[in-house]
Amino acid sequence: MRRRTLLAGATLAATPFATKADTLTKMTIATGVDPAFSQFYVAKESGLFEKNGLDVTINTGPSGSAMVAFLVNNQVQAAYGSDLAGVINNQVDNNIVAVADGTYLWKWESVIGRNVDSLEALKGKKVGIAMGTGSEIFWKRLLEVKNLNAADYKLVNVEAPEMLAAIERGDIDAFAVWEPWPTRTLLSVKNTKVLATADGIVNNINFIYMNQGWIDQNKATAEKFVKALCEANDVINNDRPNAAKMVSKFLKMPLELATELMPKVYYDMDWQPRSIQAIKDSEKLLADQKKLKAPLDYKKYVATDLLKAVRPQNVKITEADLPK
Repeated sequence: MRRRTLLAGATLAATPFATKADTLTKMTIATGVDPAFSQFYVAKESGLFEKNGLDVTINTGPSGSAMVAFLVNNQVQAAYGSDLAGVINNQVDNNIVAVADGTYLWKWESVIGRNVDSLEALKGKKVGIAMGTGSEIFWKRLLEVKNLNAADYKLVNVEAPEMLAAIERGDIDAFAVWEPWPTRTLLSVKNTKVLATADGIVNNINFIYMNQGWIDQNKATAEKFVKALCEANDVINNDRPNAAKMVSKFLKMPLELATELMPKVYYDMDWQPRSIQAIKDSEKLLADQKKLKAPLDYKKYVATDLLKAVRPQNVKITEADLPK
């Protein structure tokens, strides 16, 4: 994992005086490295975590979904990943709960092929999929909508950041994944093209996840954390140029690319009926794959209390909207 730490103030050796960092509550959070997780980056870069009394370290990994597992046993205090990742990890530890619908991926995923012109021409070839993430949901839904046979394609489990190199080496012939990897591949690898997009097929949702046991013991801190993310969401939606600069800085991504990608995502920080539908779709996918150990307890999993405490108008669902 790559770790970024924001110094909250200059530390003087052997001094009896408290620094600003000493007055902040420490948290470690985790996610992936793409603009779909921008609330984490903007809250960090803009000082909103500090403003809310938090000293936050962001750990980043190959995908947001891969980092959700670190909530088990409180290795991190919050994570940001796909709708499917939350349901998968709740099956491991039912303390893992979704506290907010963070981003709605509008035009965020694509199938990119090299030296192939269509999904039909891709039959019999190798397709890179990041299993257990939105990549897998997108690919399966695409085949269903297009009435294509899954057995006609050879799936290869590839982490999202490795897909560009894999297709360039010829290890795979195509991949299905989220931005920025499709755009980066199109710009970098010859003879690549878009074979399909998620628009009209599936729109995944990334959720903010936390461990309910940790929340119960640290309620005030958890509320401050969600409040900081809501404020970061306001910055993203009200001052997009400034937000894009922060995302670009944190990810070390060209500003032009961050500016191009961010409009492909709706930044929400809310709960609404489509949030619940996304969770239901993920649960069904696991059930269809015989990977669902037990039905999801929606009343526990959909943890609206933190958002209700800091931004009640953003909670647009009631208990009646939850599956029994």
